[in-house]
Amino acid sequence: MFMKTTYESSPPPSRERSVAQSDSGFLHELLQHVSSGVRLRRPSKHASTLPASQRLATACEALMGRQGEASRIALAEQALDAYAELDAAGKAHFFHQLLADYGAAPAEIRLAYAAWDEEPSDTALTRLFAAVEPVRQSLLRRLNLCPGGTLALLRMREDLLKVRRAFPELTPLDADFAHLFASWFNRGFLVMRRIDWNTSAAILEKIVAYEAVHEIRDWMDLRRRLDPLDRRCYGFFHPATGDEPLIFVEVALCNGIPDAIAPLLGTSDHPVPEQFDTAVFYSISNCQPGLKGVSFGNFLIKQVARDLSLDLPDITTFVTLSPAPGFAAWLAQKAEEDAEARTLFNKLTAGHWLNDDALRAELDPIVNIYAGHYFVNARNALGAPVDPVARFHLSNGASAHRINWPADFAPAAIERSFGLMINYLYELKKIEAQGEAFAREGTVTCGAAIQKSLRQHSLQH
Repeated sequence: MFMKTTYESSPPPSRERSVAQSDSGFLHELLQHVSSGVRLRRPSKHASTLPASQRLATACEALMGRQGEASRIALAEQALDAYAELDAAGKAHFFHQLLADYGAAPAEIRLAYAAWDEEPSDTALTRLFAAVEPVRQSLLRRLNLCPGGTLALLRMREDLLKVRRAFPELTPLDADFAHLFASWFNRGFLVMRRIDWNTSAAILEKIVAYEAVHEIRDWMDLRRRLDPLDRRCYGFFHPATGDEPLIFVEVALCNGIPDAIAPLLGTSDHPVPEQFDTAVFYSISNCQPGLKGVSFGNFLIKQVARDLSLDLPDITTFVTLSPAPGFAAWLAQKAEEDAEARTLFNKLTAGHWLNDDALRAELDPIVNIYAGHYFVNARNALGAPVDPVARFHLSNGASAHRINWPADFAPAAIERSFGLMINYLYELKKIEAQGEAFAREGTVTCGAAIQKSLRQHSLQH
């Protein structure tokens, strides 16, 4: 969920910062050239008096006919303009129409399969592939022809994801979007850009709006995260989406591995760059809900880590300071079957520890025991770690390095996790092997303190 923020001071200058040195000049120029013409779709000034649903259906039908490129672009614009006028019910009806009227033809599939079954050649296989692909995938490709089409389709999938909650039968349509976006937003098309205080105000406004982990309160708060020597921010952009970031990560450079978030978000005396030995990824935000299921966070973190290791050779440690958004809910479930967990849950819920150092010291070892099992052993119905942040970092090849409690006193963090946070460690020489072990066997690599806690205490899970 993205947060709306009021700005208490004037925005920064509009001067665009150059792309990170690792990006090729060609890709940067391509991004700049294409993004200058990318805009969200706006309805035509000469809209028809026909209902939007009728104009949309007519444009889509014509778009799938024999048309020249110019006609297809015009029809795509008409279709997307009409779609933008629909209310929630109209969009749901349109999605059902796509599912019913733009699917694959069963007769063609049977004929193509029979031909392949009789002679399983590459030619027959190509024909079979063409037959089984739903027509709506071609329609979506053609809608993407007009300027701003990609962004409009991202917004369309956002709408679909909302509608699908009430109409699960639309899942195959969502699979079509996911299939196409996985190709359109392939890593090879993405450009990593450094975002700092001199980046254009248009992009910085989006960083404020899309920050999903630690709210950016105002422009001065944003400046504290971008301007000092010990702060970095990097994002992935795509030529078809212009200045719309896809994902961005905020980085703090410091000495040692931090165990609390407040020092990273607040003001401090900043050391000179030569003193840094640790890069901390303390916030990563996906910006486009329409790209759900299309992951680039793993690429971004690994590229930032490699670039920083080249630019600042003294930095040898790369870690996160990550939230544990499901810990409180998981502990509540454990409390139903485990008396010790119930006692801990009740004490944490009561909240006296927030202002009682002695009580925090008493609870700390018990919190670490349950937190260790939460991060390492707790599994969802699919057998994956129950914590979504753990799934992300462990699948990227990080290790569960150190548990920190309490590390975040923000009200939302207290509610979701009783202030619990964790450092995931990215060791560049080990991430590939650890990621493979996690993918194949579910192996969670742990730091020494977590291993010791797990050896000494076993829980039923």
